[in-house]
Amino acid sequence: MTSPQHPVLETVEGIQAALRERGYIADLAMATALRLVMALGKPLLVEGPAGVGKTQIAKTLAEVLNTRLIRLQCYEGLEVSTALYEWNYPKQMLHIRLTEGTAQGVQQREAEIFSEPYLLRRPLLEALSEPERSPVLLIDEIDRADEEFEAFLLELLAEFQVTIPELGTIRAKHRPHVILTSNRNRELSDALRRRCLYLWQNYPEFEREVEILRAQQPRINLRLAQKIATLMAHLRDLPLNKAPGVAESLDWAQALVSLHQEALDPHTFEATLGVILKDREDLALIQGHKRRLLELVES
Repeated sequence: MTSPQHPVLETVEGIQAALRERGYIADLAMATALRLVMALGKPLLVEGPAGVGKTQIAKTLAEVLNTRLIRLQCYEGLEVSTALYEWNYPKQMLHIRLTEGTAQGVQQREAEIFSEPYLLRRPLLEALSEPERSPVLLIDEIDRADEEFEAFLLELLAEFQVTIPELGTIRAKHRPHVILTSNRNRELSDALRRRCLYLWQNYPEFEREVEILRAQQPRINLRLAQKIATLMAHLRDLPLNKAPGVAESLDWAQALVSLHQEALDPHTFEATLGVILKDREDLALIQGHKRRLLELVES
């Protein structure tokens, strides 16, 4: 088990307050999940639509704990060597050439080139090797990785150890706080889910989105933040290919503030649509809902 590194993090309320200080507005479920990650030492799997702040959870937790964030970005075809470790082949070859003709035997030379100085640590091994304190390990978009890579993670997430044939078993000195995110591009295995705590992160309710906007953009006024939250909720109800998330809400708020807009008008709404909608078909679709959207803008 691991324990929080500061007394304020020993309560759910303390975690909420610490996150809020850094601009992340966490609901009770989120704060409770993070408390259990630290108390139980179990990974947290966060699923939900794209752009709802799943990745930001890990970034902000690392800030709260004043520890290192180590991120593994998953993608199709991700290999274990890319995620765990590789040998520094150029350095190994150089060593072999430099020791040719010396008194060193083959076994001694082989032992030297397959030792720590020639090891390239990738994110997973870095997280297990952190010497001073538990890092936050973010395994981002695990649903994009292949099932074979997901299966490889099972031992690491259960035992927090890996085996390197040339060096033996490496166990975590300080068990990392692990956050996995998924946009549900594919269904994850039951074996992976059993090893994790689980949290479904949906689009925020109206009041919480307003609070998020004002926390992240202190210069925005309440009325404009409410207008953005209202329009975003309406847009998310439409059959868009890429529904705008909280990330787009924040981008829109920042754009309007930078344009010195204290209120939203129809012209500015249409001129800034490219901030929140990133798909040509989506831009065409909302033309059929333009009247209702402009009514919301002007209300």
